[in-house]
Amino acid sequence: VIVHDVNELTEKLFPIVEAMQKHFSAGSGTYYSDAIFFLSVAMHRIMPKEITQIIQVDLDLKYKTNIRDLFDEFDNFPEGAVIGIAREMQPVYRHTFWQYRRENPQTKVGDPPPDGLPGFNSGVLLLNLEAMRQSKLYNQLLEPAMVQKLTEKYHFKGHLGDQDFFTMVGMEHPELFHVLDCTWNRQLCTWWRDHGYSDVFDQYFQCEGEVKIYHGNCNTPIPED
Repeated sequence: VIVHDVNELTEKLFPIVEAMQKHFSAGSGTYYSDAIFFLSVAMHRIMPKEITQIIQVDLDLKYKTNIRDLFDEFDNFPEGAVIGIAREMQPVYRHTFWQYRRENPQTKVGDPPPDGLPGFNSGVLLLNLEAMRQSKLYNQLLEPAMVQKLTEKYHFKGHLGDQDFFTMVGMEHPELFHVLDCTWNRQLCTWWRDHGYSDVFDQYFQCEGEVKIYHGNCNTPIPED
């Protein structure tokens, strides 16, 4: 077991993610403490080189299968992919990208699966640190100028930290991501159903197959066994 000091991690993280915080944080400014919500984005720069793969998960999860089975998903990464992540199961990014969608009526950005690009949910993340270190494209996307360029293109302003960054990058470079099946991150939150999107909600929320991990996001109760 290796214990990492949160303050030390934040100190290393802050210079890397400071530029993106103003685009993807709930606060109006760039807070030093908020840097930890972007840990996954720059994990490859912080962890020792001998650590080549990491699974990062939220606390509000319930496992219905052996977590070791999730590690097998690393073997399914296509060439060029650096991160494994499931789709967002609410129309949150349909909402966030409203201006871009209005200006580009033919876009798949924000549309539901299977053909649309609904964005990602970072509750379950497979980080191939070695691939992240070696990917020239991924590391270019961490540069402040690139973050600024993409946020301007998509008129993007989010508040969900790393999830927003991965979602925005995924609209531009889907090849960097291995999309996990929804059963690996079966989100339960239904907030957007009651906030203007009841007509399309189920297109995002449906998930067929035996659930492997439940995600009780937005404090949603997780089903008992």
